[in-house]
Amino acid sequence: MAAVFFRAFAADLVPRGLLFVALVTSLYAGSLRADGPEQAADASGTKTLVILGDSISAAYGLDEREGWVQLLRKRLADQSLAVEVVNASISGETSAGGLARLPRLLSEHSPDWLVVELGGNDGLRGYPPRALQNNLQQMVKLARESGAEVLLLGMQMPPNYGKAYTRAFAAVYPKVAEAEQVPLVPFFLEPVALQEGAMQTDGIHPTAKAQPALLEHVWPCLETILKGNEDTRSDSLCTS
Repeated sequence: MAAVFFRAFAADLVPRGLLFVALVTSLYAGSLRADGPEQAADASGTKTLVILGDSISAAYGLDEREGWVQLLRKRLADQSLAVEVVNASISGETSAGGLARLPRLLSEHSPDWLVVELGGNDGLRGYPPRALQNNLQQMVKLARESGAEVLLLGMQMPPNYGKAYTRAFAAVYPKVAEAEQVPLVPFFLEPVALQEGAMQTDGIHPTAKAQPALLEHVWPCLETILKGNEDTRSDSLCTS
């Protein structure tokens, strides 16, 4: 049934960037959880990356070791990059919830980078896109004031929410990226949303098999930011 839904969704979309949304966040996903700070590395010069997301980044329904965030940790270690990854993602989180938690996260971890993967639950609950935009912009500003660079992971809504709403929702992330001059991955779930076997039995959350694809999708942009090779304010870096 899930596969049929995904195909029906795809048929309604025109641009590739408007594939399925972060519908895949869990509106009322069972247990709420967030990782505490990882054990600090001994080596001086270690920097910190905080990931502020919802069930997609919280590895809902999976062993946490299978999630894309843990795969990111492994890749950073394999490449000898001294980056501590703090996963502050919680299933069911909204942009308002993320904004409320952000000051404490910034104070506690003093991150060099912040990845924001939020908004899907806002859309599923029918919250106004304008409110989502305001929350995301406030998060970017708070992070920047603390000295952290921001990467925004975009989400989208399925067509059954109506054309007006889905278009307004989809437009939020490019607007924030443009207004705040931050890099954007337009649709985080793009490589897995329509792939056979990429969703759990609930038809909502990516499987363990899909997690490497999520990492590969975000890695080119994230790698550039972490290594500081280019001016990440250019929207050509991450958008497609």
